[in-house]
Amino acid sequence: MREVQFIKNNSERWKEVESFLSKKTSFQDPDKLAELFIQLTDDLSYSKTFYPNSKTTEYLNSITAKLHQSVYKNKKEKKSRLITFWKYELPLLFLKRRKELLISFSVFIVAIIIGVISSTGDTGFVRLILGDSYVNMTLENIEQGDPLAVYKKMNGVDMFMGITFNNIRVSFLTFIAGLFFSIGTILLLLYNGIMLGTFHHFFYTHSLLLKSLSVIWIHGTLEISSIIIAGAAGLILGNSILFPKTYSRRQSFLIASKDGIKIIVGLIPLFIIAGFLESFVTRFTEMPILINILIIAGSLFFIIWYVIFYPIKLKKREDNDTK
Repeated sequence: MREVQFIKNNSERWKEVESFLSKKTSFQDPDKLAELFIQLTDDLSYSKTFYPNSKTTEYLNSITAKLHQSVYKNKKEKKSRLITFWKYELPLLFLKRRKELLISFSVFIVAIIIGVISSTGDTGFVRLILGDSYVNMTLENIEQGDPLAVYKKMNGVDMFMGITFNNIRVSFLTFIAGLFFSIGTILLLLYNGIMLGTFHHFFYTHSLLLKSLSVIWIHGTLEISSIIIAGAAGLILGNSILFPKTYSRRQSFLIASKDGIKIIVGLIPLFIIAGFLESFVTRFTEMPILINILIIAGSLFFIIWYVIFYPIKLKKREDNDTK
């Protein structure tokens, strides 16, 4: 191909790159920018092969280098993207999906009640849910005067790694279980809620309810809240298949998958904090009750503010800005 013809065939694309580099235009779609960069490097490679000493090659080399720097600069801006995700995107997603959050919360509360009622006067049910080994170990700890000694037996670091990984795994499974038309997610929420209700009723029968509440919920406030939120993500996934509304099922599923994954990713810091509290704070079972209450209240306040009130505030601000 003659150089003149090569320039004529590709000059519009090069002008587009120049326009971007001069900030006269911008690409909100990173895929578009990546595609442009790939095409430009192809042009440069061709020009170097057939017109190695021409002004065209020199020109393409220059704008390719500038575009590369611009792409690299945009990559560094991903740090602010993370801030935007937790500051704006995730809270607004909670507001958008508040119906699923309410359903998940309601299912979990009902499950706790079922656990409490089923445990009343039935030690067999308690052992079925909590397991014989755990019940026997706890009874032994109660006799020795340290009912929650289980939190002191493992090395803190090992405990932190194990608990955090397990909690993330449980949240992911709760989300993926939504693929079974939301039934899988509901069953996991029921199981975890029943286990929690059974656990606290077991301690209640030994006159240790206040002790269990004040210790377990140091980490449990964030942990249980996160499981409920993960349940909402699973319901989002399942309901997208059952109730696609005006979308095709494929479109509905893709939208729900994206929202659900964002929620699960957003929960990771909460599971890390909950794992830290369970591994390094909960083990101090004889802390002054006031410290326990402050930690629990602080965690609860954060969840209620971040999941309910802050998103409403953001939405109102957003609506005012569009007026």
